[in-house]
Amino acid sequence: MDRMIEDVDVVTVPELDDREPPPGSDRRAFMVRSAMAVAIGALTGCAPRDVSQISTPAPGGNAGLTKLDPSLDVVKKSKGPVMTLIDEFYKVGPGPSSSHTIGPMRITYDFYQRAAKLPAEQQNQADNLKVHLFGSLSATGKGHGTERACLAGLIGMEPATTDPAFLDGLAANPNQTFKVKVGNKEIPVSLKDIIYDAPKGDFPHANTMTCKLMAGDKVLLEQEYYSVGGGFIEWKGYQPPKKNPPKYPYERISQVIEYCKKDNLSLAQFARANETAISGKTDAEIDAFLDKILGAMDATVKTGLGAPTSTLPGPIKLKTKAHDVYENAQKQEGTARRAIGLVSAYALAGSEENARGHLVITAPTGGSAGVLPAVIYSLGPEGAKMSKDKLRDALLAGAIVGYLCKHNATLSAAEGGCQAEIGVASAMGAAAIAQAYGDSPQVAANAAEGALEHHLGMTCDPVAGFVQIPCIERCAFGAVKAWTGYLIAKNEVPLNRRVDFDSTVDALALTAKEMNSKYKETSEGGLAVSLTLC
Repeated sequence: MDRMIEDVDVVTVPELDDREPPPGSDRRAFMVRSAMAVAIGALTGCAPRDVSQISTPAPGGNAGLTKLDPSLDVVKKSKGPVMTLIDEFYKVGPGPSSSHTIGPMRITYDFYQRAAKLPAEQQNQADNLKVHLFGSLSATGKGHGTERACLAGLIGMEPATTDPAFLDGLAANPNQTFKVKVGNKEIPVSLKDIIYDAPKGDFPHANTMTCKLMAGDKVLLEQEYYSVGGGFIEWKGYQPPKKNPPKYPYERISQVIEYCKKDNLSLAQFARANETAISGKTDAEIDAFLDKILGAMDATVKTGLGAPTSTLPGPIKLKTKAHDVYENAQKQEGTARRAIGLVSAYALAGSEENARGHLVITAPTGGSAGVLPAVIYSLGPEGAKMSKDKLRDALLAGAIVGYLCKHNATLSAAEGGCQAEIGVASAMGAAAIAQAYGDSPQVAANAAEGALEHHLGMTCDPVAGFVQIPCIERCAFGAVKAWTGYLIAKNEVPLNRRVDFDSTVDALALTAKEMNSKYKETSEGGLAVSLTLC
């Protein structure tokens, strides 16, 4: 695998600051922070705020720390203003994973289009197609249906319009062969052409894959790709599309809050101003997309709630519970008990739909696809009865939180564990609730911080590689934590909060980079090895 690795930069470790703290400050906290700066520097070789320089374990293990390939756009985007847009962030596609299902399908569809554009002379030589999966895609792809998603993309299917029944059919009948038209040639492809290659090695990203168009053993076209989380994809030599500059350039939520104070904006108004500036779209076009996502979220919750108790696909033989929890929660006498039960049921419904491989919404990922839909559903006609405008605003505010986590840390469990999926989704949900209730950007930021902080360190240890245990129930806990984060933030004095959102995102990045690779969607640790399936 052709790859450039840079030496870790040498960073001067700060000296202990033994000066007297500023008048009126907390002396003990001042000295502890100074000591922590030295400790962080000594352990990582980096200044404490410069988390982008902290090395990350190679996907194959912890021996020999290396950085993510600096040529990846997802790494480059950690510098400069946030430029992500809602139609890039909220994606509709089949479960159970944005990085292992939606991303790979987008990748092979992209390769299918490239092959269709080759000169006729090359196309006429082609007789086979091969896809090789590496790293986490190879380690847990079977449980995520990665090979089925790859095959669907190769034959020209896109995630948002793929019928999940087609993917189910591949699982039920894995020996099917399909014809891919390349120029005047029809090339037979099957699941055998999707190869689970090396799960461990020195790859540019934990989710690396290659696609090849072949003439016998001769390579006619080859492309190396990376599924970088949240359904986002890149490839070797990737150049991001040109975009207009944002109205409000920002990299941290502290900047967002300052802009909002200066121009008297809500978090949703801030998001909309940047959305229109960067994309050039009108408010009506943005609303149309938001309505599409709201409709998809509503559908995934209702479908999941309406599904009778059944057994999910795979070796775990896990029984669904969303329908039962929903029915029983409505019978609870206490208001709080009923509310918590219902929110949990909504999240279980969305997450079970994801586990079935049905269409879900990345918010920010497939593995966390139960969290934000549950929050939005609880704010809508079945819950707080918020207006459509307020629900749109909630999605916009949640997106800002997701963008910042993507920009300064990660959304990928293969890179950062489950804190990067459920934790970020819960933080997005907390900010969405605050926005829906008309609270200030500072309250929204505090709500998001609380939800994210209490997911820090959460590992990704899917049993048997399936997005079921512990993933489904984690979505329910994440949705409830979103409400808890909001309620604490709403009832405190906002400026008294000692832990800010930016610091917590830094902690997410640091924890992700130092987390043992066994807990990064490889199914090599935690519940994945302690739970014995009978």
